[in-house]
Amino acid sequence: MISIRRDFLPEHLQQEMAKAGITGTIAVQARQSLQETGWLLDLASQHSFILAVTGWAPLTDPSVTDILTTLASNPKLRSIRHVLQDEPDDLYMLRDDFNRGIRALKPLGLAYDILIFERHLPQTIQFVDLHPDQIFILDHLAKPRIKTGEITYWRKNILELAKRQNVYCKLSGLVTEADYEAWTEDQLRPYIDIALEAFTPARLMFGSDWPVCLVATTYGRWVAIVDHVMNKLSSSEQERFWYGTAMEAYGLKNG
Repeated sequence: MISIRRDFLPEHLQQEMAKAGITGTIAVQARQSLQETGWLLDLASQHSFILAVTGWAPLTDPSVTDILTTLASNPKLRSIRHVLQDEPDDLYMLRDDFNRGIRALKPLGLAYDILIFERHLPQTIQFVDLHPDQIFILDHLAKPRIKTGEITYWRKNILELAKRQNVYCKLSGLVTEADYEAWTEDQLRPYIDIALEAFTPARLMFGSDWPVCLVATTYGRWVAIVDHVMNKLSSSEQERFWYGTAMEAYGLKNG
């Protein structure tokens, strides 16, 4: 297993992207700090292949609208994420103060990335229903329990969540929910097929989860596996999955 306890910078990612034929990326927050959000935006301004940033902001702060307005003055900020999966309260996303923060996003043209475990899916459906006009992007397919082969509970809730047309989904993070050393493409495929069934290429997009994915795979291997699975799609559907869905969900302009 490779250690990821070191610095990973844009030049390292650009090398991996070039080898895999990927030309643009969205940088996503890891730490819950405004300092990191500012740093990611600085990196995006220096590297044109970083098309956008999903940052963090204190959504429960009474001054969140002012904070978000300042952040959104940078056009590369396209989404906000809070690490809901790490909150001790599994119902955190239903808090009134958190939802006041969410309501401040749409007027600024910002999406919201949802980072949860599969056990959070029922309350996430309630959460999304509070904001029918807000764009949401579900990260990592809500982290199904691939290692143990559990799929029924996750499938039921993913299909229900996907009925909300304002919810997009990122195909990423699967290998780190499987056995790091022994996972196979065949083990992942049922989850990918359900994601395609639920969201279709119109609302499903590629995600690398780099550098976290390195504990179980390489950037290039993950791209190759996803490419192999998506080959069954039409050329227009493949273009939508690899490019168009993300451009639409994050409000990015062509070119």
